[in-house]
Amino acid sequence: MQTYLTKGTCSRQILFDVTDDGCVENVKFIGGCSGNLQGIAKLVQGRKVDDIIETLKGIKCKANTSCPDQLARALEEYKERNKQ
Repeated sequence: MQTYLTKGTCSRQILFDVTDDGCVENVKFIGGCSGNLQGIAKLVQGRKVDDIIETLKGIKCKANTSCPDQLARALEEYKERNKQ
């Protein structure tokens, strides 16, 4: 399970797994708007990391970011850490 501490959002943390074939599973936001974040988690379930980043990166709410944008940033950070 990967952990990402969010910045500038109501959610405080994002937990997620990435499968061997690069799909995102088991997304869970800690804090924030429960219903909306459960919806985001279900919508990204099983999608490729790059597709999620492309879809969610740059969405703004407050503090020039959003929970979806923070998920994209979490996945970018994951990719950077796991470069081969």
